[in-house]
Amino acid sequence: MAYPYLSDLIRALTGLELPLPVPMFGLLVAAAFIAVTLIFQAELKRLHAAGRIGCARIRERTSGGRVADVEVPPQDVASNLSLTVLLAGFVGARLFSFLEYPREFLADPWSAIFSRTGFTYYGGLVLGLVAGILYAQRKHVALRPGLDAVAPALAIGYVIGRLGCQLSGDGDWGIAASLAAKPGWLPTWAWAQTYDNNVAGVVLAAPGVYPTPLYEFAMALVTFAILWALRRHPFQSGWLFSLYLVLSGLARFAVEQIRVNPVFQLGGVTGSQAEFISVAIVIAGLVGLCACRARRDATA
Repeated sequence: MAYPYLSDLIRALTGLELPLPVPMFGLLVAAAFIAVTLIFQAELKRLHAAGRIGCARIRERTSGGRVADVEVPPQDVASNLSLTVLLAGFVGARLFSFLEYPREFLADPWSAIFSRTGFTYYGGLVLGLVAGILYAQRKHVALRPGLDAVAPALAIGYVIGRLGCQLSGDGDWGIAASLAAKPGWLPTWAWAQTYDNNVAGVVLAAPGVYPTPLYEFAMALVTFAILWALRRHPFQSGWLFSLYLVLSGLARFAVEQIRVNPVFQLGGVTGSQAEFISVAIVIAGLVGLCACRARRDATA
């Protein structure tokens, strides 16, 4: 069962009919944004107190009417930085979706642009990170420790976002599930779902499809737990973010094996857009882990 709106979820839990047409996916995205910002701020504050990241610089108008650069703790710019990443991420997620389904987009561009579905996570990650890095440079926030600070935040944001996909039934599910292959100890709902009443308006034949948002929810939660446990690692700045790239890339590549996605040819290799990007992200992460493996003088 899917719950496109908050009223649907309240009805299922309590039986009450309340006029709350709040989209569940949007609600969870808002919750993810708040969680990401709070964790990002907390990590920037910790790293700043430990002397591992310096001050940011913002422009303010003085009492004399002049504009001057003022140094502030890096966590003071976290909210605006997160908002910049969020807005750019939405654009990137939609853009990459158009690139992934070009025929559908060209057939009806306006419907595709204003659809409630059709967001590609990696598009949001790529464009969001680019915008975030540019904003951080503008505010003189050190890049590598800043990326380390945001790594656990990105993981928990993905956890909450995938919960939104699962609850709303936004079409980001897997291929048709085979009940014959289901392990006996696993409940059926964790193996196959029909996502009745899904926001995409798609009718899925029983027994349903693999609930891939649930699998990604679980893997992202594990990723967050690992990153949070290792955030005081003794290695050079950039190591934790590199680890995030490896873990998130491997998780996404794994789930792509049972997800419905168009495939492409790249250099004689066939795969989905997300598979190619996952491999690139894992490689980039491994390179980063090797480059940042030297130990710091002191831990924080």
